Order: sequence, then C-alpha cells, then structure tokens
Amino acid sequence: MKIATYNINGINGRIENLLGWLAEAKPDVVCLQELKTEDHKFPERVLLDKRYHAIWQGQKSWNGIAILSRFGDIQETRRGLDGDPDDTHSRYIEAYINGIVIGCLYLPNGNPFPGPKFDYKLKWIKRLIAHAKKLQGFGLPFALIGDYNIMPTELDTYKPEKYVENALFRPEARKLWRTLLKLGLTDAIRYLYPQERVYTFWDYLRNAFGRNAGLRLDHFLLDDTLKNRLLSAGVDKDVRGWEHSSDHAPVWIELADQTQKT
Repeated sequence: MKIATYNINGINGRIENLLGWLAEAKPDVVCLQELKTEDHKFPERVLLDKRYHAIWQGQKSWNGIAILSRFGDIQETRRGLDGDPDDTHSRYIEAYINGIVIGCLYLPNGNPFPGPKFDYKLKWIKRLIAHAKKLQGFGLPFALIGDYNIMPTELDTYKPEKYVENALFRPEARKLWRTLLKLGLTDAIRYLYPQERVYTFWDYLRNAFGRNAGLRLDHFLLDDTLKNRLLSAGVDKDVRGWEHSSDHAPVWIELADQTQKT
C-alpha cells in the first residue's frame, strides 16, 4: 500500500501537475493540503475519471485538505479537531481506508513569531495531540499525515541558523512535536533515514530548488502497527522541478499488507 502526501498549493491551478504525478507515481492514497478552493470548485469528476475517489474540505483562497483513494468510496470519520469551536480553518480531515485511519492535516504556519498566529499554531498542535490520544484508544492502525509546518531537527533545514526566529523551527513547536512522538508515534522518514538531509519544500525565491536549499515540512507519523509494516519511503523531488509546480514535492511511504515480525 502506497500512501503519499502533497501540498499542492492550489489544486485547480496545478491540476495537470497533480494528474501527471498520480499517473507516474500511482499512489493508493493521497493526502493533499492547501487546496485553496471552495468545496463546489473541487475537481471531483476529473479525479474520478482517474479512478481516485475523494473527500475534501475546501476554503476560499486559503487552506483546504483532501484525501484521495483508489480503494473506492471513502469512509470519512472526522473533519476538524475538537477544542476550539471558533476555528473555521479547513485543516484536518480523516477517513478509514483499507483498514487504516488516515488523518490528513495542514498545520498552521505560525509566522510571524511572536504573535497571535504563532499562538494559534501551538494551540492547534495541542489539539492534535489530544486527538492522537483518542485515536490510540480505538485500537485501530492510524497515521497522521501532511504538512506539519515544523522542522523537527537541524537535519530538516539547509541552514538552521537562518530559522532561529521562524515559527517553523521555534523550540516551542518542536517540543510539541516531540510530545507527539512520545505518545508512541514514529516519524517514518526519519526512522528510515536517521542521518540524512531529506527535504520536501523549496522556496520559489533565490533559486532555492536549484541550490537544494530545502526544508522538511511534510511528515508521516505512524502508530506502532504501521511502523512495523513500513517498507520504504521517499520524496518525488523531480516533481518540484516541473513547470508551474507547487513549492512542495510529493512524499510517500510504502506499507506491507500485513504486520512484519519485529
């Protein structure tokens, strides 16, 4: 089973890029972020023509998440996180697909730091932690997948000193990331590549992609059941170099069909 995440940065404006990558990579499930479109403008029919069913929560101009699946109709289990009834941002959607609970998320950027946007980011992560604890109580395999807007370690940025005051790298956010891991979740990419610099985002400015001045922002957090099924993972970096590309590249993992012996 191949699961991917891709911050598409505007699904309708980059639909050809998305379709090209789907045809090439053939993921079974995809978590998308930054749809930047209202619900009624989501390209459901185009994706169905390619045999991808979808659930989504759009938002005009900003945010928006979706889950695509080649396993047929998707059983949606949740949209949004508990803990803030006034939060209208489209940032979390969840489904039960092929025996796995998949949470697709777009965590707040939090810049500028300090300020209310950073405060909102920290509160949102705490709500995600609370939800992860609930998921653990259900006894089902689960993964929390998407654009976390967090660089967990210095290996996850090409220039750590540049980001000391950036919300993506602030110790407050990284501490909450570690709290998620302490629940028993595993960062799939770092688990397989413990010492390598792996990037998933390259800014449009200053030839960042050409210089490989990247950041790792897109993550898979897996419970123990899925960690034991993890076979491989990678970044489709070449997609970032396509014309009119998102500033993120697709990231993916492959899971064995059954739990591997440890």
